Amino acid sequence: MAETSYAKCGDLSLAYQVFGDGPVELVFVGPMLTHVELFWAMPEFKAFFDQLSTFCRVLLFDKAGGGLSDPIPKVRLLEERAAEIEAVMDAVGFGKPVIFGMSEGGPQAIVFAARRPERTRALILYGSFASTAGGSWDDLDRDPAELRARALAELGEDYTPSTKQIARMQEMVHAARSAWGSGATVKRMFPSVRSIGQLAMFERMSASPGMLRATLESNFRIDVRPILPTITAPTLVIHARDDPMPVQGSRYLADHIPGARLLEVDGADHAPWFTEPDRILTEIEEFLTGSHAAPPQSHRALRTVLFTDIVASTQHAAATGDERWRAVLHRFGEITADLTQRFGGTVVKSTGDGYLATFDGPTQAIRCAEALRGDAETLGIEIRAGIHTGECELLDADIAGLAVHIAARILGHAGAGEILVSRTVRDLVVGSGTGFEDRGSVELRGVPGTWQLLAVDRHGARAGSAEAELASMPTPGRRTAMRRSDRAVEVIAMRAPWILRGMARLAPANGRR
Repeated sequence: MAETSYAKCGDLSLAYQVFGDGPVELVFVGPMLTHVELFWAMPEFKAFFDQLSTFCRVLLFDKAGGGLSDPIPKVRLLEERAAEIEAVMDAVGFGKPVIFGMSEGGPQAIVFAARRPERTRALILYGSFASTAGGSWDDLDRDPAELRARALAELGEDYTPSTKQIARMQEMVHAARSAWGSGATVKRMFPSVRSIGQLAMFERMSASPGMLRATLESNFRIDVRPILPTITAPTLVIHARDDPMPVQGSRYLADHIPGARLLEVDGADHAPWFTEPDRILTEIEEFLTGSHAAPPQSHRALRTVLFTDIVASTQHAAATGDERWRAVLHRFGEITADLTQRFGGTVVKSTGDGYLATFDGPTQAIRCAEALRGDAETLGIEIRAGIHTGECELLDADIAGLAVHIAARILGHAGAGEILVSRTVRDLVVGSGTGFEDRGSVELRGVPGTWQLLAVDRHGARAGSAEAELASMPTPGRRTAMRRSDRAVEVIAMRAPWILRGMARLAPANGRR
């Protein structure tokens, strides 16, 4: 087993391992539950990654809040999860690796590939999804036929899980809710694993019950569908037909990521090392070392676009006089430059009475707009703002593309003091604690289709709302769920993982340890 090291990601430390001598750099973005050292106790995992490392230099890591990485005080935003990929890449000196996202790691990998095309050689997605059929933790208590009917209206027949598949997901969530730490939840994800005791230990050592619930809640609300057309990296999508995560999710991904290829394999386990691993590895090696390996150079990337505008600027100029008004505009320009930089954005240009700025993620754009609104009010003026996230063409000193036009049109619908966003932005800031008020669906001039617009609530997420509950949900560290025996096994996993692999091979089918 490779040595475990730590990478800094803001104030957090992320556990990672690097191994292999292959010519292709690859980052594995794991599922909801990971433990970079306990993973090696699974013979199947070791065999899979030993083979992968013959043609790749592999980087594994535990996400913040899970495994050996630092615990977190609240659920992580999708854009923060994407930033974790770049943090571990930078720590080991990876320049432009393949991003391999499994399960919930898929949306994380998708956001990174869209935001950082210049650092993404190719994208591999296994057992993943763009959105889920269930609306929330509580929705999964509903009749599966009712949930299917709701999803069917939005996704269509080809991409909607069957009633049976939804019921199967509900069973997994019920097990997570009532019996976390017993192995019952992970057993539904990996039915071929014989030892229920090994799975129980993996649950306890990967995440606490509170961390699990917060992660599941946020996963139910993930929706990266608007981002898929912006992916420019060559993409391979893999899914087992009887995976507990419905295969329709990967069919949607493959059909909506430009040029993506879909590989469906036989099996019922939610991991490639259990499901036709030899075939999967052969396909991955061909994909990475053959003609698909080199993506075209792209000057397009996912960005969040913020437009601001001073309300009633002509009237203000007339009332205060040209000289005083120029001073106000100059001061607002200084404030805009300062706040945009503080929130990690870039001021692209002045639009006369406002500014166009871009950000890597929508949360920073919203926070910047809120700060700009507050500082503008201290100057005796009001602003309005429009925000959208989408694919942009990156020019030398400017930016272009449909996303820019959409943000400008959204600004046109905003009232005084209002920060108006697209639904895409709302879906990408799940867990941020931001509250929204629905402004209905509108047609944006020169933009196809209808667009749902939402106003950012000045007071944050309303008490009792799903967003407020998710943002305030505690996420205790995994050690709150671990037993004394788990800690002993963790030491064995660190120092002698081959002992645990031998125990796994000898595990009886009756589920005893």
